[in-house]
Amino acid sequence: MDAIGTLVSIFARPDLWAGTLRFAAPLTLAALGGVISERSGVVNIAMEGMMLVGAFFSVLVAAATHDIVLATLSSVLCGGLIAAVHGVASIHLRANQIVSGMAINLLALGLTSFLMFRFFATTGTPSDIPALPDVKIPVIYDIPFVGAVIGDQNLVVWLSILAVPLAWWFLFRTRLGLRIRAVGEHPRAADTLGISVYRIRYLCVILSGLLSGLGGAYLSLSVAHSFSDNMTSGAGFIALAAMIFGKWNPIGAFLACLLFGFGQSLGINLQGTGFPDQLVAATPYVLTVVALAGFVGRAVAPAADGVPYEVGE
Repeated sequence: MDAIGTLVSIFARPDLWAGTLRFAAPLTLAALGGVISERSGVVNIAMEGMMLVGAFFSVLVAAATHDIVLATLSSVLCGGLIAAVHGVASIHLRANQIVSGMAINLLALGLTSFLMFRFFATTGTPSDIPALPDVKIPVIYDIPFVGAVIGDQNLVVWLSILAVPLAWWFLFRTRLGLRIRAVGEHPRAADTLGISVYRIRYLCVILSGLLSGLGGAYLSLSVAHSFSDNMTSGAGFIALAAMIFGKWNPIGAFLACLLFGFGQSLGINLQGTGFPDQLVAATPYVLTVVALAGFVGRAVAPAADGVPYEVGE
C-alpha cells in the first residue's frame, strides 16, 4: 500500500480520533489553567512542572493507599502548591516570571527524579495502582464508529471537555471573570476601583496549578499507569503553545489542543507503517511549530501579562 493509501486507512480508524481526545485532555486542562493565569497578568510557563509533580504524587499516593480519589486529590493539591510558589515569586517578590517558571520546571524535574529513586528505585512503580475510570455511555457506545470514538472515554476526558465552556463562561460572563480580565489588562485601574490585584492573581495562578496537576494525574494514572522521570515530555510547553495558538481564549485553546492531540495520535497510528520513526516521533512537535509560525497570525496577549505590579506604585 502506498503512503496515501496508508494515510487514508489510518484516517478511517476510530482509534485515531479516540486517541485525539485522550491525548488532548491533559493539554486542555493545562492550557485552560494557562489562559486563566495569563488573563490575570501572570505568565505561567511552569505548567510542565506542575503536571510532572501532579503525575508523580498521584502515583505515590495511589501506590500507598490504592484510593483513586485520594490519589487524584493529591495531584491536584500538589499542582496548586507548586503554583503558589510560582505565585509568591512572581506576584509578591516581583521576580521575572519566565525565570520563575523555568525554575519551577527544573525544581519539579529534580524533585520527582529524587523522590522516584527514594520510593521506587528497587521495585519500580507498582503495577497494581488504581486507574481513573472510563465512562461508558450505552446508547452512544453501540453506534458504529462514533461509539468507538466517544462511547468509552476516560472520566478526565469528559471533565476536560466540560471545563472548556465553563472556563469561557467564567472569564466572559461572570463578575469575577471581568475582574480577572481587568487585572490582566490594566491592574492600576482595577486597583483604583478596589479590586485586589494580588488576590486575583494568586487565585488564577493557583487555579492553573490545580488544573495542571489533574492533567498530570491523568497522564500517570490513565495513560501510562506508572511514573517515569520526565514523563510529561514537554506536554506543559505544548499546552502553553496551545494557549497562545488559541489567543488566550478557552475555546481557541481547546481547538489547538485537539490539533496537537491529533498529532500525537497520528504519530502512534503511523508506527509500523513504513514511515520514518524519527518523523513519527516528531509529529506533535512539528505541528506545534507549524501552527505557531504559520497559522496564529497576530496573537495579542493581555496588556499587563508578565508585568509585575506593586500596590501603591
